Amino acid sequence: MTAPHSPTSFGHRHLLGIEGLAAGEITALLDLSESYVEHNRRRDKKGQVLRGRTLINVFFESSTRTRTSFELAGKRLGADVINISPEVSAVKKGETLLDTAMTLNAMHPDVLVVRHPDSGAVHLLAQKVTCAVINGGDGKHEHPTQALLDALTIRRRLGRLEGLMVAICGDILHSRVARSNIHLLNIMGARVRVVAPPTLLACDIERMGVEVFHDMRAGLQGCDIVMMLRLQTERMQGSFVPSIREYFHFFGLDHDKLASAKPHALIMHPGPMNRGVEIDSLVADDIFRSLIHEQVEMGVAVRMACLDLLTRDLTGNEPSEAV
Repeated sequence: MTAPHSPTSFGHRHLLGIEGLAAGEITALLDLSESYVEHNRRRDKKGQVLRGRTLINVFFESSTRTRTSFELAGKRLGADVINISPEVSAVKKGETLLDTAMTLNAMHPDVLVVRHPDSGAVHLLAQKVTCAVINGGDGKHEHPTQALLDALTIRRRLGRLEGLMVAICGDILHSRVARSNIHLLNIMGARVRVVAPPTLLACDIERMGVEVFHDMRAGLQGCDIVMMLRLQTERMQGSFVPSIREYFHFFGLDHDKLASAKPHALIMHPGPMNRGVEIDSLVADDIFRSLIHEQVEMGVAVRMACLDLLTRDLTGNEPSEAV
C-alpha cells in the first residue's frame, strides 16, 4: 500500500500535544485517518508505508488501548515495532529518563511513542533525540492521539465538529484526555462544557474556554455528545469524592441523566471504564448511542495517520518547531 494523499503538509517534527496545532493541521490528520479506517477494514491490512522504519513504544505507565493500537498501527504500515516497559528496562535499575532517551536515540529509531506519569516528561525527552516523538500521554498534561480519535469518531457519525455541544464529565482535574479534547474541540469550533464536582475541577478551568457545571442534568442540557471520564484514583492523594456510591448517584451517567441531553445524543468514553462508577452498563452498551467501540477502532487509524505524516517529514519535508 502506498501512502494516501494528505491534503495539507503536517509541518511539525513531533506530536506532543493538541495545543498549538492549527485547524487545518487537525483536519489533515483526520482526513488521512479516514483512508486508514477503510484500509483497516480490508482482509489484507499489511502495508509498506513504513517499511524499513523502526517504531519504539516506551511506556512508563501501563496501557492496553494506546500501546496496542500504536503497535498494530506500526505493523500495519510495515514498520519494525519494539515495545519497552519500565518493568524490564534499565529505568527500574535507576537509569534517568534522559539517559534512557540517549540510549534509545543511539539505536537510530525513526519514531518514539512515549507515555510517562509526569507532565512535561515527553517534551523533555523529545529535545534530546533526533527522531520523531509522539506523546502517548504525559501525566495530567495531554494525550493528543486520544483527542484526534475522539474527533474522528464524532466527525464520522455527525459529519462535523463545528457548532456541536460537547459535555466532558467526571474527573477533569486529573485527565489529560479532557485537556486535549478541550483544546481540539475549541480549535475546531465546537462548544465545550465540563461537568464535575468542584473537587475534580481546576480552579481556573474557565480559562480553557469551557462552560462549567456542577449538576449533570443542567450540564447535559442540549448536548450532542456526552464524554465520560473515569475517576483516576492512581493520581489522587486524599479523598476527592465522599464515596463511589454517592459519586455515581450525582455524576454517573445513566439513562435518567442522559434524558437531559438531545434525544439522540451520543456517548463516549476513552476507557478503561469503571461500570457503576462513572457510567451505567445499560448506557455504555447502548448499541444505538454508544460510540465506545468505534473509538477503539478509530484509534488504530488515527495512529497510523500520525506515524505516516511524521515519517514523511523525516524523509523530505523541513519540519518546524515541535508542537
